[in-house]
Amino acid sequence: MNLASLRIITADIKRLVEFFEKITGLSAHWSTEDFAEITTGSCNLAIGSTRTMSLFGKDLAHPENNKSVIIEFLVENVDEQYNNIKDLLSEIVQKPTTMPWGNRSLLFRDPDGNLINFFTPVTPEAIKKFS
Repeated sequence: MNLASLRIITADIKRLVEFFEKITGLSAHWSTEDFAEITTGSCNLAIGSTRTMSLFGKDLAHPENNKSVIIEFLVENVDEQYNNIKDLLSEIVQKPTTMPWGNRSLLFRDPDGNLINFFTPVTPEAIKKFS
């Protein structure tokens, strides 16, 4: 089994897709005006408008209510990434900091308030884990 995609539901899809394109440096593929995907090396980040939820027949997802999930991106150099994107971020939760488990981590929120973590392994154990 492989994790293929994470999907964020948003009320402002154009704003959120543009934000993720800017912070990742990747272009989104738009399937419809209500659904786009950004493909990384290991997983897709899907972004859907609230209108897509009607296709499931229920009111299942509520934008800007995430309090339990962090979307994490493995980056080559978190300090360089921070310098490249810090002007795009409205809320930085934690500037690049080396965590006890060996990753250097930048934690911030996207425009909908979702927690995003950019991290780089820096200890020998963490580097080995991701190599």
